[in-house]
Amino acid sequence: MISLEPEKTASFDVDAQYSFTPACPDELPVAGGNEIVGALNEQASYASIRVGSKDAHSSKAVWVANDEQEMFSPVAGDNVDIAWNLHAVPGTKGFELIQGLPRPVEYDFFVWKGVELDMHPYGACYHDLGDQLSTGVIEYFKVKAIETVIVGGLATDYCIKTTALQLRAAGLEVIVNLEACRGIAEKSINLAIEEMKKARVFIINNTQELGEKNEQ
Repeated sequence: MISLEPEKTASFDVDAQYSFTPACPDELPVAGGNEIVGALNEQASYASIRVGSKDAHSSKAVWVANDEQEMFSPVAGDNVDIAWNLHAVPGTKGFELIQGLPRPVEYDFFVWKGVELDMHPYGACYHDLGDQLSTGVIEYFKVKAIETVIVGGLATDYCIKTTALQLRAAGLEVIVNLEACRGIAEKSINLAIEEMKKARVFIINNTQELGEKNEQ
C-alpha cells in the first residue's frame, strides 16, 4: 500500500505549459492539454511539497524540425534522439505555465530542462538522456524525506512516463494521475502505461482515487 501521509508526499507538475496545448497549434499541441489544471491543483492538496518543471528550449537547438529535418526524423547526438517542432521557447506563450497553476517561484522546487542546444531530455529528473546529470529534484525529495510522488502534466507518453520511471529508479513510490495528464496518441499512451506498470508505478484514473487510498 502506497503511503499518502502528506509530510512524506510530493506532487509534481511536469511541463504543464501552453506549448503542449491547443493554444499553441504550431508547437506540440496535445488534445485536452489545457484541461489538467484543476486535477493538478487538487492532487497537490494531498502533498506537503509541490514541485514543477518546464521545457526551456532555444530556436537554435539541433533537434528543431525544419525543411531538411522533418519531425520525428532521427537526430544524431548523445542527448538528442528525434526532431521536434520548435516549442517552449522562453519569452513566448508556449513557455508559460497554463493559467491557474502557481508561478514557478511559488513552487517549492522547480526544474528548467532542455536549455542546452544539443540536449533534449524528456524526464524532469535528469538533464541528459543517460540519467547521469541530475536536475536536483531527486536529491531535493530525499532531503525532504519524501517517499511518494504524485505525478501529472504533459505528455503522458513522453515526459510523464520518463519522469515517473526516473523517480521509481531512485527508489520513490510513484502515482501517475491520469486525470492530471494528457497524451499524444492512444497507442503510445497505452504502451507508456504498461511500461510504467511494469516498473511498479501506481496508475490512477482520477484524483478521487487519492482520497480513497488516503482513507484506507
